[in-house]
Amino acid sequence: MTRASKKPRLLVEERRRRITEMLEAQERVTVEELVARFDVSAVTIRGDLDALAKSGAVIRSHGGALKRIEDPEDIPITVKETLHHAEKVRIGHAAAHMIKDGETIMLDSGSTTMEIARQVKFLKLKSLNVITNALNVAMELASLPHVRLIMIGGILRQMSYSLAGPHAEQTLRALYADRLFLGVDGLDPEIGLMTPDVLEAQLNAVMIQVSREVVVVADHTKFQRRSLSVIARIDAVHKVITDSAVAPEIVTAVRGKNVEVVLV
Repeated sequence: MTRASKKPRLLVEERRRRITEMLEAQERVTVEELVARFDVSAVTIRGDLDALAKSGAVIRSHGGALKRIEDPEDIPITVKETLHHAEKVRIGHAAAHMIKDGETIMLDSGSTTMEIARQVKFLKLKSLNVITNALNVAMELASLPHVRLIMIGGILRQMSYSLAGPHAEQTLRALYADRLFLGVDGLDPEIGLMTPDVLEAQLNAVMIQVSREVVVVADHTKFQRRSLSVIARIDAVHKVITDSAVAPEIVTAVRGKNVEVVLV
């Protein structure tokens, strides 16, 4: 094979995202398999697997790695960001382009809403008010001079870098947003929007109450997944942005609830 015909090497983070996605699909990978797949050395692959295991994304095993056995709802936000990353980037891009100059938007915590925050810097806006309960979202936007950042207080949930609790709810009730971008851990057309944390569910419900428009951002894996706490019924939502891998019958069911569904 000539130098010109070789495939370009992937960046470290992209290669590790793809390893994580392989584990999502087949539950186990070996070092030899990954060496052949990515055309890098065994030492490089072992370093990737060690780094992923340290972050909690995979379980290291002799000669390879295993898929995490824990519920993906209950893993750190830094790990969630590596799962279905390409889909989340597309969803974040589509959601960000709904934002208009001078608006007040609300960004919930989550790996998909984080992608929206990353897109804000590329929008041609003169001013934007952003309300958020997420530390990582706030840090992403803190350096943008045209963004007025409103950070609510509360109790920190380290898994998601989010603030919740009675103080956060009280602060939110005195605010208003033109549009809420809400990430969820589960969406069932009959049950509604769900999350594993009770305090976050209560705060999300208040977010919906104080927002003119509610936009749910969720990749296809969140559909028909059930979780502990119900945030709201699906009829509280105006629009859902998801990726094209979601099952057509689920899209039909959500649209049947008078909710606009955007596939990216």
